[in-house]
Amino acid sequence: MAGGGGRPPRGGGGGGPPPPRFEVGTRTVQRDLQALMEAGVPVRATPGRGGGWSIDPAMTLPPIRFTPDEASALVAALAMADTSAPYAGAARTASQKIAASMTGPASQAAQELAARIVALPARTAESVRAAVEQALTDGTVLRLSYADAAGRESDRMVEPAGLLTADGKWYLIAWCRTRRAGRGFRLDRITAATPTGEQAQAHDLTGLLLGSAAAGAVRPAALASLTAPS
Repeated sequence: MAGGGGRPPRGGGGGGPPPPRFEVGTRTVQRDLQALMEAGVPVRATPGRGGGWSIDPAMTLPPIRFTPDEASALVAALAMADTSAPYAGAARTASQKIAASMTGPASQAAQELAARIVALPARTAESVRAAVEQALTDGTVLRLSYADAAGRESDRMVEPAGLLTADGKWYLIAWCRTRRAGRGFRLDRITAATPTGEQAQAHDLTGLLLGSAAAGAVRPAALASLTAPS
């Protein structure tokens, strides 16, 4: 029989376009890139011949190897952030990135401890936390509605100086224009908070705590490496 047994031509003439080099279609790549960007991964495009997509090296860290103890410590810290701490939303996205980078015994230790931790829902409204975070980041005046330990409510205009954590509670330390003095406002007692957009004066956190029950407050040891001069 004529023509039998021959190999197909390499050129594939008339047989349609050759398959993608890595057997992955354009739509799949675009979908994966979109998922990365929605997760906050700093993906950037390089235009021109030979260009493409890459993760911005200026916005990434090299691989970090955690020990099982370090992984467990991160799980415990993130569990606290998830319930009542400021910047809880950012902590959740950071935890997702950290979890994705863990491998081996560290990943196993983190998963086992995470399965053993539960938390009561936070009493601080998400809108209050968001307003406090914005005022601290932007250095702006904040309008508060605040209930004291006896349940008495008052309206305050405050100039944020920082945050204090004590006995599992978080406090906004600020210069209170209403009382004309430094004050601490427990976040779960702030019933409403609205950034005004007005620039606040800078206040020394330690100075505002002088003479208060928190005068002996010190910076947490875990933050020392972040605040050390470069």
